Amino acid sequence: MPVKIRLKREGRKKKPFYHIVIADSRAPRDGRFIEKIGYYNPNTNPATIELDFDKALDWLLKGAQPTDTCRAILSYRGVLYKKHLLIGVKKGAFSEEEADRRFEAWMKEKEAKIQAKRDRLKLGREEEEKQRLAAEAKIKEERAQEIAKKRAEEAGVTEEAPAEAGAETPAEAEPSETQAASEEKAVAPEEKEAPEEKTAEETPEAAAVEPKAEEKLAEEEKPKAEEKPAEEAPEEKREEGSEKEKE
Repeated sequence: MPVKIRLKREGRKKKPFYHIVIADSRAPRDGRFIEKIGYYNPNTNPATIELDFDKALDWLLKGAQPTDTCRAILSYRGVLYKKHLLIGVKKGAFSEEEADRRFEAWMKEKEAKIQAKRDRLKLGREEEEKQRLAAEAKIKEERAQEIAKKRAEEAGVTEEAPAEAGAETPAEAEPSETQAASEEKAVAPEEKEAPEEKTAEETPEAAAVEPKAEEKLAEEEKPKAEEKPAEEAPEEKREEGSEKEKE
């Protein structure tokens, strides 16, 4: 009966989890199996592999045929290399101690590579975490700046409102001053009308005084007019005497 080393699927949708089993090649994938020798979880990075090394090597030596995925898993864990070394010892190519030494050196080298990959992935995750935290800090800082800006604008608006109110109060006071000035102007014409009334009252006396002044002027002008012809008469006489002398 042909025996296979293969995977039996477990887990939920899009999150597979596999058992490494020894099963009859004629059995369905998730059906009956002979023995379970480990499990394989591809959801982690690097993938998690737990394997019973001795049982896997024993089944390989008995002739069990691994599937492609199981072959890669066995090679990753060194089971195929150990089988190769044991075949060399059986053929007499080298001793069993040399086979163990070579296998230990290979395992150390393999473990170093695996650890280097884990460290690299860990550093990558830490770097991604730092970048994520830096991006979050930047976003928080930008939000804080926006909030501060908005608060400053609101404070400026609140300061402008009292200033506008203060500017409006003088504007309201100005009309009152203009009203007072207009009232003063209205009072001034009334005061002016009062002197006009006084002048109107005084006009009869002034009218009486004016005829007297006119009479005085007329009396003064009459003697002057009379004196002028008297002065002209001697001049005419003188002209007549000069004409007679000429004759």
